Parts: sequence; C-alpha cells; structure tokens
Amino acid sequence: MNREDFRFEICANSVESCIAAQEGGADRVELCAGIPEGGTTPSYGEIKVARRLLSSTRLHVIIRPRGGDFLYSPLEMERMEEDIRMCRKLGVDGVVFGCLTENGDVDIEQNRRLMECAKGMSVTFHRAFDRTADPFSALEDIISLGCNRILTSGQQPKAIDGTPLLAKLQEKAAGRITLLAGSGVNEDNIRDIYDATGISEYHFSARVGIKSKMKNICQNVYMGAKDADEQNILVTDKDRVRNTIDMLTK
Repeated sequence: MNREDFRFEICANSVESCIAAQEGGADRVELCAGIPEGGTTPSYGEIKVARRLLSSTRLHVIIRPRGGDFLYSPLEMERMEEDIRMCRKLGVDGVVFGCLTENGDVDIEQNRRLMECAKGMSVTFHRAFDRTADPFSALEDIISLGCNRILTSGQQPKAIDGTPLLAKLQEKAAGRITLLAGSGVNEDNIRDIYDATGISEYHFSARVGIKSKMKNICQNVYMGAKDADEQNILVTDKDRVRNTIDMLTK
C-alpha cells in the first residue's frame, strides 16, 4: 500500500505534540486542550505558536467550549463562533466541531451557523457523532451540511471495537464524505481496523509519559482529581507516530 493512499491525524495536546507529529510524518494535527474531558478549545497562544511551527503538517483546532454533552446554549454557540473567527485570523487550516439536539440528532441549525463561520476551511464533525441516536441518519445530515469528514469510533469506546459499524458507515458514505477512524488507534491495531473497514484516514495520539522534573513535590495537594497522575506529562512521541504510520504503508 502507498503512503499517498492514507491520511494520518494526531490528536495533539500541546505545541510540543504538534512538533512531534510533524517530525513523525503526520498529515494533520487536531490541537486540543482538556484531553481528560475529551478535548476542548486550546488557547490563543497555543494555536498561534503551533501555526508558526507547523510547516508540512496541517493544523486543525477543536471548537468545543467545555467537556460533557454536545447540547449547546446560545452563549456557548456565540463563543464557538468567535473561536472559529479567531482560528481563521491565525491561519488555521481546519476546525473540528459538532452540535446535537436533546434527542441525539445532528442539530442542523447550530451546525449550519458554525459552518458559515468556517467557510473556506476544512471541517471535521467530531465524535459527537458517536453519541447520535441513529448513526446512518446522522451521516446523511452531516453530508448535507457540507462537512469534509467525520471523526468516529463506530459508536464504541474504541475504534477497534466499532469496526462492524465503521465498515457499514464506510459503505453507506460511498465517497460522499471521509470517515476518520479514531479513539484507541495505535500501532498494534491500526492494520486490523483498516482490514475490517477499508477506511483510509486515522486519528491517534501516540503519546508517551514524561516524568516531571520537579524535585520538591507536595504529595497531599492536587490541582485536579485526587487519583490523577500529576507528576507525569503525556506528550506525542515522533517515533510512535512514525511506527503507527508504517504499519499501513510499509
């Protein structure tokens, strides 16, 4: 199989991860903050510096004001529109978003508003798709909105477990939209996912843990959840990026 037949996107949690993704040969990054919440919109500074340092890898940014569900208030919509306008000014290549109704359908009106703000940019409908009540109806709605791709795990926690639905969605899409398989994709399972689905775009993080260099650590004070490992920083590793890509292209 040829490298040109595939596209690989790294879920990057920092500028450092963006650089590693580029050095590992990724086609795109999806820059996110708040990874434990499933990804939220990164800061202005994070986006601006990433844009300056990414030359061969395209920069996409998640537009998600908070964790939790994908049912957004008018004020949240206003912030999302402003974030898309900011991304445009900074020269971002694409944005990633998704809005649902209370019944788990694609919210046509809200997504159309965001599509209008993102005109001329590449648009990915994110894993809000995996929370929809009817994935085939959602597929048609997202196609009608004009999105370029859908990030999905096949409505399972991990893409490897969602391959039956992913294969059906790939067949139903029939080239009208690109499916981007993501969640738990790694060097050990990417080939199995491809063999089961025929999907040619993949989203993964390829992170490794880096121990904090702090010498003085207060063990009784937590900045977040008590059980979180706050002495270990997760960053994308260029060698894992390359190794995962190689599993499909060599």
